[in-house]
Amino acid sequence: MKELTKLETENNIRPTPEIDAFMKASSVGGKKHSISTDYILKVLGLDVCSETVVGSDMQRGVSGGQRKRVTTGEMIVGPRKTLFMDEISTGLDSSTTFQIVKCVKNFVHLMEGTVLMGLLQPAPETYELFDNIMFLSEGYMVYQGPREDVLEFFESLGFKLPPRKGVADFLQEVTSKKDQAQYWVDPSKPYEFIPVSKMADAFKNSRFGRSLESTLNVPYDKSRIHPSALSKTKYAVPKWELLKSCFAREKLLITRNRFLYIFRTC
Repeated sequence: MKELTKLETENNIRPTPEIDAFMKASSVGGKKHSISTDYILKVLGLDVCSETVVGSDMQRGVSGGQRKRVTTGEMIVGPRKTLFMDEISTGLDSSTTFQIVKCVKNFVHLMEGTVLMGLLQPAPETYELFDNIMFLSEGYMVYQGPREDVLEFFESLGFKLPPRKGVADFLQEVTSKKDQAQYWVDPSKPYEFIPVSKMADAFKNSRFGRSLESTLNVPYDKSRIHPSALSKTKYAVPKWELLKSCFAREKLLITRNRFLYIFRTC
């Protein structure tokens, strides 16, 4: 921090007050937790049980909902910028799920992260927290784009969200052969079941699909890639380092269970 302050003074750089305060608070020594950890604990509502063990099948610890939030906090507080989260709401009530997803949204917007999350029938309040929707069905990409435009796309196909109906429930049922007919509102032609494959083709030919394709087809400037970003060999670590790491791991395991190995040897 002293070196950073010196360079800022020499180059006449005035840092943003919020970032400067965060950096100085992060560099304070002698603390049990960093400011980033304390912030995540408060956002996830885990500050009330921060001194409680997580627990196991044999040891009582935090509750099931708190354990889910602990797992989420472990990933967010680290250096990771991309998270893949599948069915994190299993076993949680809608309020806890909303709190976790809201925390993840703050992580995405404030720390410039990327999260791909799959949820089973989220509540309307939780659904509204998402920026983009990736709608997959029967192996087809039915829609991918901003959350605000998904209803407009299905209205172009002749399906409309009825009043007092959640968008997430509507998306799950609009591709079903049994439930699709109730959403048909196009009076100009009689209803006929539209399979998922035709919906996917309609998306590719729509302005939403063309906009997505134009975004993905932008060539990437390879000169911006750092040489250390990707490994150029099969293993990023030399074989000698791998051998030493594996040997150290086995030695540690044997040391922890020395009684068992001595007993079996005798």
